[in-house]
Amino acid sequence: MFTGIVQSVGVLQSIVRQGKGAHVVVATEPGFLPGKVQLGDSIATNGVCLTATALRDTAYEADLSFESFNLTAFAQYTPGVKLNLELACTPVTRLGGHIMQGHVDGVGTVLERYRVDKALNIWIKAPQALARYIAMKGSIAVDGISLTVNEVRDCDFRLTLIPHTQGEVATTFNPGSVVNLEVDVIARYLERLMVAGALPGAGAVTPPVAAAGEQGSRVSLSSLQANGFL
Repeated sequence: MFTGIVQSVGVLQSIVRQGKGAHVVVATEPGFLPGKVQLGDSIATNGVCLTATALRDTAYEADLSFESFNLTAFAQYTPGVKLNLELACTPVTRLGGHIMQGHVDGVGTVLERYRVDKALNIWIKAPQALARYIAMKGSIAVDGISLTVNEVRDCDFRLTLIPHTQGEVATTFNPGSVVNLEVDVIARYLERLMVAGALPGAGAVTPPVAAAGEQGSRVSLSSLQANGFL
């Protein structure tokens, strides 16, 4: 799990296709890995959860499956590109951003960037299949950065980066560039609850276990609407 607060900026040293996937080597800043990362640990790399398969003092290696390679912007990366890095969080990590899994849902395209005072406003086009998960004032991860959606127009959404964020991340948000998108995990599960409850013969969704003496709560489309979720 991650929080979307970028901790360091790395550089893609190499990316080599292996079958339908790829093997990558990522160079890191001194002190980012030693004493903090062990073999098999997860590192969010531009928002993609990668498992460290080899470690050096200032670099790590990882493999991308066919799924990860084709659903993310890694398919378009070349050596030298800068990458946002975040180590997996612990039970005592400050949740400065929002809950992220590093499971990229798709790739978006930067449409426009412009400044308002010192803030940087970014418009991004999301794939149509992801648009329903993006809500005004909701959270979204863009290249592993936890950001707030400030405006939504169909498949397009606007973000605002404060000066501190601009100075801490690798992503430049140049128009035409592609970015990894991970939607809010709560939206994904909420949709699944609604779909499961609507399946023929399924009825309303009931939690698998209820506390002793308590009646299991039931979730339905009408109850979600009545309580302001829709």
